[in-house]
Order: sequence, then structure tokens, then C-alpha cells
Amino acid sequence: MSRRPGLSARLKLTLSYAGFLLLAGGLMLAVVWVFLLRYVPDTTRGLLGVAPNRHVLVQVFAPAAAAALAFLLLFGLLGGWVLAGRMLAPLTRIADAARTAANGSLSHRIRMEGPADEFRELADVFDTMLDRLESHLGEQRRFAANASHELRTPLAVSQALLDVARSDPGQDRGEIIERLHTVNARAIGLTEALLLLTRAERGDFAREPVDLSLVAEEAAETLLPLAERRGVALDVTGGRTRAVGSAPLLLRMVTNLVQNAVVHNLPAGGTVTVRTEQRADAGVLRVENTGHRLPPELVPTLTEPFQRGTQRVRTGEHAGVGLGLAIVSSVVRAHDGTLDLAPRPAGGLIATVRLPAASPAVRPEVR
Repeated sequence: MSRRPGLSARLKLTLSYAGFLLLAGGLMLAVVWVFLLRYVPDTTRGLLGVAPNRHVLVQVFAPAAAAALAFLLLFGLLGGWVLAGRMLAPLTRIADAARTAANGSLSHRIRMEGPADEFRELADVFDTMLDRLESHLGEQRRFAANASHELRTPLAVSQALLDVARSDPGQDRGEIIERLHTVNARAIGLTEALLLLTRAERGDFAREPVDLSLVAEEAAETLLPLAERRGVALDVTGGRTRAVGSAPLLLRMVTNLVQNAVVHNLPAGGTVTVRTEQRADAGVLRVENTGHRLPPELVPTLTEPFQRGTQRVRTGEHAGVGLGLAIVSSVVRAHDGTLDLAPRPAGGLIATVRLPAASPAVRPEVR
């Protein structure tokens, strides 16, 4: 956006310093005039006639006062220019860093030294902002690369199946159609998961009181057939737990947590425990499952897009697309909550979600 040219901040400060110094000098001269020269008589009344009068003192005082004011003006301009430059030097460093970031380099940091003042605080805030921008940009680049790879796979499989059907008319069309249906269902599921992840990251949703215990029961009821087929015991406990947020997003969050616990509960015959608990300032949801032992260094990466832990689930109902815990993490952040993942000593995972509690006077939404 074009702007009309104006004075720089350094020049404005310089003029301000010089102006205040000139004003202070003028006030001092005025004080001298008011409290000294005004009491000097206009005429000489001394016996010898050599005592100075007001007229003589004014003639001597006025040129000296003018010279003093001129000196104060020059001294104020020069000193103000130097002082303003020293005062604004940190802003120059911050502006250079912002210009570097605007050109696409987010790795530069100011790292301003010195005492904690306004400029140091501004520089620290700017460095923190660059850290977050660089982190988010890296996540988006990895996410875009992974999403492109994941979407290319089902499209390539579909193309291969269509080529087979066209080149071999004797091929079983029913089997090809079924495989195409499975591949397309996976592509649609991945696309819907990407859209949901974007919506959660934007925080573009209405907030309302929600009972997490009811949400947990609904998610468990939906996934109960899957748990039974895999021989997993699914247990839901806990009383009324108040939270504030989007009921559909929170349902998807709990469903993803329970589904992840069921699908990765190997070998068969394990258990999944879902528990809700009301605390003074938060509603807590805890999902715990048995399974393989997870390396501690692997757990922090599970919330990254397209991470599937030790198992890559590709086939069957509720096949994973690698976005389950990524969506959970985004939904929790969008609701100003926290997600804690910890490996069980005996194997499996413990996921704990804490969401801000709703006011007791507000009745949670029942669905």
C-alpha cells in the first residue's frame, strides 16, 4: 500500500529533543528576566553615575541570550540525532529481521541482548513468532507432501484396476468393482479427514455445552461391532462431565481415540477402557488400551499426520488413513485443551484429554 512520504521517527525524535531543549533554555532566560532584570532601575541614581541600568543590561544580555539559544538549538539537534539513533537501533534490528522473514527466510532470529525493556520484549515476542511460523510452515510442508503421496496411491490403484478391466474383458468384473469401491472409499475417507483437520485447525465452529460422558457412550456404541469382531473388550465408565465446544468435533475426537485404541490393540483379546471425570476447572477423558509396547521416542510423533505407530492398517472396515490422532490433537487445541499420550508399561497407550469445563449452571447438550 502506497503512503505519502513523511518524517522518519529518528528525525521526529531529534526535533522533539531540540525543541524541548530550546524551550527549557527560553524558560530559564524568561526566569532571569522576570526575577532579576525587572528589578533593575531604568535610570542610574548612583552618586558617581556609573551604576548599570536596565537599558544597558538588556543591550548586553540580549545578544548573549540569543547566542545561548542558538547554541542550545544546534546542540539539541546534534545530540538529539545521536540519542535518537541509539534509542532506535533495536528497532532497526527488528525491522531487518522482519524484512528477512518477509523474503521467505524464517530461520533468522534477533536474539537481542541487554536488560529487559520494551525493545527487548518486542524482540523476544518477534523471535517467538518466527519460531512458531517456522514450525507451522514445516508441518504444513510435511503434511502437503504426505497428503499428496497418500492421495496418489488410491488414484494409482484405481487407474491400474481400470486398465486391467479394459485390457482383459474376461476378468471378474464383480471383483474389480469391489476393489474399486474399497479404494474409492479410502480416498473419500482421507479427503473427509483432511477437511475435518482443516476445520479443526481454523477453529471455525460454534461452541456449546457438551457432556463428554454421553459423547464417550455414543462413540463406544458406534465402535462396539468393530471391537467385538477383533475380540476387544470395550468398557465405558464415568459420570456427567461438562465441557464447552463443538459436539460433532468432540464426537469425532472421541471416536478417533477409541477407534485407534481398538485397531491397535494387538494381539486380539485385549481391552479398551474409556473413562470420563469431572474436575474443578476441566472435563477429563481418558482412553487406555492394551497392545504392543511403544518406544517412548515414538509416542510424541503419533499426533503428526499419517503416523500409524507400529501398525499400518490398510484394509477392512475403519481402515486407518494416518490422520486419527492428528485430528484428535487439532480438535483438542481448537478447544483450548491439552492432549497427553503416554505408553503403558505393560504395552499399549494411555490418551488423556483435558478440556475447559462448562459452567455448572449451563445444561450440557444431549445428543
